[in-house]
Amino acid sequence: MTRRRWIADRVEGDHAYLLGPNAAHLFRVLRARAGQQFDVAANGVLRRGTIVEAAIDRVQFQLGEEVESAALPHVTVYLSIFKFDRFEWGLEKLTELGVSSMVAVVAQRTEQHLARAAEKRMERWRKLAREAAQQSRRIAPPEIAGPLTLAQAIAGERAQRIVLSEEEERTSLKSLVAGSKAPLALAFGPEGGWSPPELAAFHDNAWQAASLGPTILRAETAAIAAVAVAMAELGG
Repeated sequence: MTRRRWIADRVEGDHAYLLGPNAAHLFRVLRARAGQQFDVAANGVLRRGTIVEAAIDRVQFQLGEEVESAALPHVTVYLSIFKFDRFEWGLEKLTELGVSSMVAVVAQRTEQHLARAAEKRMERWRKLAREAAQQSRRIAPPEIAGPLTLAQAIAGERAQRIVLSEEEERTSLKSLVAGSKAPLALAFGPEGGWSPPELAAFHDNAWQAASLGPTILRAETAAIAAVAVAMAELGG
């Protein structure tokens, strides 16, 4: 049987702790008690954890040997900000697919009230990513950065760089990723897509444009589909 996996909220030497909602769930729902064993991701390393003490607000583990865990390809997603309910759903699914980091981007066609409110949503987005990472048995959540302007976001990227564009008709994402190795960076526009000046900025920063096919996808659908294709090609 697959052992339940947790991402530690705090690590001190060979002891790890679940706090708050994680502890409450383990204590109340799974009826945690001393001696039970789980896999615990502690500072990015998966280890066997044995419960030492359990209470509703804190569960303490003694950490044992490392547990083998498959490495994921390093994929960064630059996701333009769009309606928060759909953005957050996409963020959760991208986490489940295994992306390493996500950068929230304020694009020219991002609605201004969303751009202004994004800074206050960052902690919520990190919390959602952490919960999705734990549910999907990752050993660490993706890094969540931003909000950044497009110029701030893309200028320093040095991985293989691909921008998904409705304007691109000849080059498919699959053809660009086939035979590639991580790290990989993928960029997705908001509702309405990238503006011509933004596409020019990508070109000037050596980003390659790619298509997901002839249909027009919603922003979150495009991101999920593209990451699934990339992970399959990269071996994730």
